[in-house]
Amino acid sequence: MLLVVGLGNPGAKYANNRHNIGFMAVDDIIRRHSFSAPRAKFQSEIAEGNIAGEKILAMKPRTYMNESGRSVQAVMVFFKLPPEDVIVIHDEIDLAGGKVRVKRGGGHAGHNGLRSIHARIGANYARVRLGVGHPGDKAKVAGHVLKDFAKSEHDWVERMVCGVGEYFPLLVRDEDSTFMSKMASVVNPLCPQPPRSKASKHDAQKREKKED
Repeated sequence: MLLVVGLGNPGAKYANNRHNIGFMAVDDIIRRHSFSAPRAKFQSEIAEGNIAGEKILAMKPRTYMNESGRSVQAVMVFFKLPPEDVIVIHDEIDLAGGKVRVKRGGGHAGHNGLRSIHARIGANYARVRLGVGHPGDKAKVAGHVLKDFAKSEHDWVERMVCGVGEYFPLLVRDEDSTFMSKMASVVNPLCPQPPRSKASKHDAQKREKKED
């Protein structure tokens, strides 16, 4: 069994904040993979499903970001799960918007949700870091993550959230590198080359003749 945790703050006020992209991603996993309806338990919303032959518990803590570790620990104790069977999905200001990285173990880099989880269960869990960009000034970080995504960002946000849901089976199988490659192609698709004009085709033909 694996526990996947989306980080965020409960309530409609925060629903579209950058800080809540972990909630958004878990919602897509639940919907896309036909999990059970979420139920309130362990100070969180929990849904159950199966992905890649593995039972998955998907949870969204309702304790607010700074106390996320409390509900995560409660679920782990009840189901006797080790930290290695936990995957946390969260916003990451140190990555540009749309960038995705997977990390197993390591520090919390000042993220309050991760800090709380570290304090309760240690560092040996996996994190899916979803880039939301940095405001450029440390003093503006709190306001940045607690603001809604701008309209201009909605396209890549939707592609990133849907990509996590679609390719989550790769993480279940520990194929982190493949997951990141797939996410890069989803969020930053290769742009098709524009059609060449007749003039440019003619110029190319002339160059080819000269080269001959």
